[in-house]
Amino acid sequence: MNNLPKSPMIGEARNKELLSSATTYIYRQTPSGDLHAHFFFPHDFDYQRDRCPAIIFFHGGLWDISAPTQFVPHCHHFALRGMVAVTVEYRTKALFNGTPEEAISDAKEALLFFKMHATEMGIDANKIVAVGASAGGNAVLSAALHPQEDTLGLSPKPCAMILFGPISDTTRKGICNNHFASPKDGKLYSPSYHLPQKALPPCLIFHAKADRVVPFEQSARFAKRYRKKRNRCDLMEFENAGHTFFNFNSDEKNYEITLRSTDYFLVELGIIEPDPLADILH
Repeated sequence: MNNLPKSPMIGEARNKELLSSATTYIYRQTPSGDLHAHFFFPHDFDYQRDRCPAIIFFHGGLWDISAPTQFVPHCHHFALRGMVAVTVEYRTKALFNGTPEEAISDAKEALLFFKMHATEMGIDANKIVAVGASAGGNAVLSAALHPQEDTLGLSPKPCAMILFGPISDTTRKGICNNHFASPKDGKLYSPSYHLPQKALPPCLIFHAKADRVVPFEQSARFAKRYRKKRNRCDLMEFENAGHTFFNFNSDEKNYEITLRSTDYFLVELGIIEPDPLADILH
């Protein structure tokens, strides 16, 4: 058996192909390995001339798997819409033996990285949107709600958030037992229990009503609390859909609905211009 050649991991070839057109940078070095950010740039992009809005994607996977390719189709769309689109790695259990706390730390570091190097990358530092699914949504929320400025006075807080079935409440027994060191730590890092009083970024949440992994009620409660503090939080619910309802390979209709709704949300906020082809295509 030892003499037989090992086959690549399932999906590894496909993942490499999906990321083959990306420009990849290391945004953080950790004891367990380098963390990469995969960039997709607009057509005719000139980093010396342009200052484009950016959209940063943090994949899901319940802190277990590393899946930076999850949002590659979204990256292609928003690069065509004139944004610098980035899908990032963060420390997960399978690849980096990571923890939820480290995932949060990585999300903050990534967003700081883009702000710190905005000029070099042709990014408008005031128009950085953070997108997260499931555990990635938890990391984005934590970065936005408790940003902690760095020594240069920069904050990882994004200008807006888009969340897909986000884990906003980590006090649930199952999640705490499987990932956090203790229920006390789960509560400490729970976005729902630590909403600050100050102004927060406008937020759009997509959540499936039949989600058995992250209950829809989490987002319903979170959105209510978010709005109660005079912040914008739009919640779009999807009937008869599960946790992966928005993925390109899971449901083409829901993928398209969430993609176009995200696009419209960003147009409404003045982050990108209206899509001239939207009425023609739909």
